[in-house]
Formats: sequence, structure tokens, C-alpha cells
Amino acid sequence: MTGPGVRGDTKATSAGDAPATGPRALTRPPRLKQGDRVGIVAPSGPVPPERLAAGLDVLREWGLEPVVGRHVLNPHPGLRHLASVDEHRVSDFQAAWCDPSLAAVVAARGGYGSQRVLDLLDWELLRGAAPKVFVGYSDLTVLHEALAQQLGLATLHGPMTATASFLEDVATREHLRQTLFTPEKVREIGLGTAARTLVPGRAHGITLGGNLSLLAAERGTRHARPSAAGGILLLEDIDQPPYSLDRLLTQLLRSGWLEGVAGIALGSWTDCGDHEEVSDVLRERLAPLGVPVVEELGFGHGSSTPTVPLGVPAVLDADARTLTYDEPGLL
Repeated sequence: MTGPGVRGDTKATSAGDAPATGPRALTRPPRLKQGDRVGIVAPSGPVPPERLAAGLDVLREWGLEPVVGRHVLNPHPGLRHLASVDEHRVSDFQAAWCDPSLAAVVAARGGYGSQRVLDLLDWELLRGAAPKVFVGYSDLTVLHEALAQQLGLATLHGPMTATASFLEDVATREHLRQTLFTPEKVREIGLGTAARTLVPGRAHGITLGGNLSLLAAERGTRHARPSAAGGILLLEDIDQPPYSLDRLLTQLLRSGWLEGVAGIALGSWTDCGDHEEVSDVLRERLAPLGVPVVEELGFGHGSSTPTVPLGVPAVLDADARTLTYDEPGLL
């Protein structure tokens, strides 16, 4: 399988140069349309019922028919940080993914728990289903990576149904809605944000990544991408002080995972401490890679967050402080 984990001839270029040819993009699932049914699953932490109900109402306003997994609101009998027992979370995900009447699978929220289900999923069964949209972020980073590696599928790093940004921020909801229904209208990320250039230049590659903590935690596991080479790496996190961000980035550097990366787009660092100190850590660890780096592109755990496709070719222009996709995230 080709993709951002496979070395190609993608490379950073100086500003104004034509983007380099990169590895082949992943399969893009079809966009949504009015009347589509979408599965709601909880592979990670427990879901507050009232927040889920409010999120489902939004989906219905968009003309979608949400179908909630059987165990989404069934608490784990002992571990309060999990939505339900592992087998139930696996069952709900597989049932939704393999249901031909569902056009998308959307996570209700993040938290923790997705890593526990990866080795229990029947990947042969999942491969037999038609490609469909997957939406989530944070803890769901490991599912984005596994779907890319195991199914060769592009996914959406976006707000989840019962999360604060989806429920409380109009811009967040609208960006996800357009990405789902009219993805050609939202091919550029960065306009109107507080984005800053850390390392200048221009790079072309396939987008990948997500939550820094989860990417570092997955190193050495069976579903982990072997390398970020040739890709435009998206990174964000929450509640990690500067020294912890340093440690996580150092893990990716020392393991060789960042060798050959084409460019790096940085999102929000909510509750990670002083902004300038965080920025200093990011610059000190990432600038020596010699590739374009942009910070504060807005995606992630912030109060307002854009939806960013993963597994799709894009140009990262550090000077213009934009990430522009070659093609829409969905067909």
C-alpha cells in the first residue's frame, strides 16, 4: 500500500516552487447527502447523555439520520474512564462500519480507550465493507492511523458529536458540515486564524497525524505507521506541559519516525501552558528537521476547530501559513 508512511520523492521546496510529487493518496470515501444514515460510536471514553442528545439534534438539522450504537450509553462496570467494556465498543464499531445502510461512522467523543480496541477488531471483516466517512480526533488518532494502514482509507480529523466545540461553536459545526456535504468549498485551512511561520518554505505530501501523545504511544505497536516520511504531519495535543511535549517529540525524533517528513502543520495546544514556551519547544525540536513548519492552524482541542482530512495530498505553505488540499477530502 502506498501512502504517507512510504518513502516517495516528496520533498520540501522553496516558496514559489511547484509542489513536489508525493506518494499516492489514500481512497477517499463518498461525501454525504441529505437523508444519509450515520453511525454514532464510542470507542473511547464515556459519553454524557445530554451532550449526545444535543449533538444528534444538530445532525438531524443537517438532514442526516443518526443511528446510535447499542452500547454507546452503557457504562463500563468498573472502569469509569471507558464508555463500555472493550468487547462492546468493538462490537458497536464493527456493526456500524459493516452496515451498508450507513454512509459514515462518527465518534461521540474522545477520552481514552481506542488503543484497547485496535487488536480486537476484525480487520478482514472491515476490509470487506464499502469505504465510508470516519470522523473523530484526539484519542481517535489511533483509529485514523489504523484505518489508513489497514484499509488504505482517507478519514476526517474533526469534531465529534458530543464535544464542546461541536455543540458550542458555530464555525466548527459549519466547517464540518461543509466538509461532509460540499468538501470542495473547504480545501484551504489557515485563513482567518492566528497561524505563524516557525520554519519557512513550501512542501507537498499526504496528510497524516493527529494527537501527539497517541502517535508517540503507538510507536512499536502492530498498527503503528512505520514512518511519517513523505507526509504533511498534523500535530496537536491537550493538557501536556512544555516538558511533556518535549518528551513526546523527542520520542518521535529518537525513534526515527520523523525522518523524511515533508512538512509539519501544528494545531492547538490547549491547556499546555504558556504559549511562547510551547512555541519555543516546538521550534527547538522541529526546526532542525529542515522542513516547513506552521503553528496555530487551529485544528484540535481548541474552542473552535476546523475539520482536516487525513490521507489526502496537500500543500503546506509556511510563508502564507496555509494548508491547501489538492482535492476535496471526500469524493
